[in-house]
Amino acid sequence: MYPFEYAAAATLDDALGLLREHGDEAKVLAGGQSLIPILQYRLARPRVLIDINGLPLGDIVFEDGRVRLGALVRHHQLEESDAIARRCPVLGEAARLIGNVRVRTLGTVGGSLAHADPAAELPAVMTALDARLAVAGPSGRRTLAARDFFTGLLTTALAPDEILTDVEISALPAHGWAVEELSRRAGDFAIVAVVALVSLDGRGHVDDARLVFGGVADRPVQARAAEDALRGREPSTDALARAAQVARDALDPPSDAFVSGAYRRHVAGVLGRRALTRAVERARR
Repeated sequence: MYPFEYAAAATLDDALGLLREHGDEAKVLAGGQSLIPILQYRLARPRVLIDINGLPLGDIVFEDGRVRLGALVRHHQLEESDAIARRCPVLGEAARLIGNVRVRTLGTVGGSLAHADPAAELPAVMTALDARLAVAGPSGRRTLAARDFFTGLLTTALAPDEILTDVEISALPAHGWAVEELSRRAGDFAIVAVVALVSLDGRGHVDDARLVFGGVADRPVQARAAEDALRGREPSTDALARAAQVARDALDPPSDAFVSGAYRRHVAGVLGRRALTRAVERARR
């Protein structure tokens, strides 16, 4: 590590003022599960850390069929909340796959989304849920769709002087859900992650389908052609397999030191079929 100044913001205005004052030389500290390793490896060298843990951004609120998550909601809260399990269970399933107990205890929803690792679970889940992300800055507040928030590898639409404050999503109790992923070890970032959401109409045909991949590009990838291939159809084994193949064929994942792009693509097809199958089974229940 290296010397830096530390400032604990008492209010959101304080935090925004510090960001405005220090600009690119400041970093926001929430759970620290992404930031601290970056500092240790000296991939970032901010002069000031702005601690926002004292801000009132840690609530989960249910209202009018919506769920609002404060940016400081910890992963373990999603994992352990009975209300989340009833009203938007895909959040709890995704949270259980994040890191280890320490990471889930300290890490925050806002921190994971602002870090924007394309292999992380929450960016893919928020994309599948059509989440709306609220951002505060010196010019006021604005709201971004999740699909517009993630702009590249570890890159978002957040300006340097803005803070993500909360996330709003539709509660989807009628949707079947599944999160599947393959990682080198339990708790590692995913080689490939898949989020599936499926609802059925009165005939048992697909009314709505969402399929989003993580780890296959520089941001979450929504498989819209695969979703369209399922809507209005009976979710038979063959139909789900065809949709997963459509999704896989549209991907062009990168290779890295651990696996090839071709392997990632193959895994995406397998996990896509598996996630859709589990989501349909839950929707039927």
